[in-house]
Amino acid sequence: EVQLVESGGGLVQAGGSLILSCAASGFDVDMYDLAWFRQAPGKEREGVACLKARYGVELYAEAVKGRLTISRDTVKKTVFLQMNALKLEETAVYFCAVGAACVVRENVVTASVDLWGKGTPVTVAS
Repeated sequence: EVQLVESGGGLVQAGGSLILSCAASGFDVDMYDLAWFRQAPGKEREGVACLKARYGVELYAEAVKGRLTISRDTVKKTVFLQMNALKLEETAVYFCAVGAACVVRENVVTASVDLWGKGTPVTVAS
C-alpha cells in the first residue's frame, strides 16, 4: 500500500525543538520531491520545506529559513523535519507530502502533490 505516516508531533515550549518523521511505504523516497506543509487553525495549508529528488536541493519558506531542516533516509524510507526555535504561531497540523515540481513562490513552498499523509499536530506553548 502506498502511504505516508507522520509522527513526532506534540507539545513544545516556544523556542524549543521538535523532530517530525514521515514513514513512506510502497515507493522509494528518492524518486520524488518530498515536502512538509502545515495548516494552522483557521488558516490555509502552506508549504514550509521541500527536498527535491534531483540533486537533493532543499527549499524553504522564508518564514522558516535557518530554523527548519528537511532531510531523508532512503534506506528507512523516512522523511524528517527538524524544527528549532519554534514560535507560538507555528502551532499547526504538519503534513508530509510527495509529488513533483516543488518551488518557492511568494515566499512559501508550493508543489504538485500526489500523496498526503494524515498529519501530526504540533502545539507551541508559551
